[in-house]
Amino acid sequence: MGNVAPLNTSFMVAAMVGFLVSVLYIPRFSLNWAFAFGLVFTCMFVASLISMVSGPETEQLRSKRRK
Repeated sequence: MGNVAPLNTSFMVAAMVGFLVSVLYIPRFSLNWAFAFGLVFTCMFVASLISMVSGPETEQLRSKRRK
């Protein structure tokens, strides 16, 4: 595998909030759009979980010393 870095925590939070909004608020207007948004945000959440499990510590993640 190449260099993999975990996704930001804000990405996971956006996926959770977006899923809740798409399940609770969007169906009032359109079930098709609610399903589509729910599917997208579920994929985002799964991607963030996968990146947390398979993300090794790389040079990108280590704190750099300032000169």
